[in-house]
Amino acid sequence: MVIISSFEEYKSFEGKVIGVSNWHRISQEQINKFADATLDHQWIHVDKERAENEGPFKSTIAHGYLTLSLIPYLWKQIADVQNVKLEINYGIEEFKFGQPVLVDSEIQLQAKVISITNLRGTVKAVIEATLMLRDNPKPVYTGNVIFLYHFN
Repeated sequence: MVIISSFEEYKSFEGKVIGVSNWHRISQEQINKFADATLDHQWIHVDKERAENEGPFKSTIAHGYLTLSLIPYLWKQIADVQNVKLEINYGIEEFKFGQPVLVDSEIQLQAKVISITNLRGTVKAVIEATLMLRDNPKPVYTGNVIFLYHFN
């Protein structure tokens, strides 16, 4: 875990891989709760029997947006940005999904700091997020997330 307490410290990581999260297992329970929260009950996510018999992956798979929604949780395992009075998830850009996440797979986030900009007191951080599957070299997705910080 990297601790960042100022714009200058954040800037020192620009262009570098800052770290990786712990492994996180995607359970059917988590998929089902996400389906309930988003009202997306497509059978490939929630119907184990049908997914095994009719689905292309022979298993249920996580929603793509479920895996995206885990970025803040996984990011907090990589970097602890301290001395801030406000942190905002500002945006996502250029995400491409490379492969599905089957139920019970383990995922890990790798984060690279693309740019750090001071916008008159608001720090804009563009982070390249790459989600990996355990024992698989091809990423689940790659794209940029943007965080805004107001340091004290």
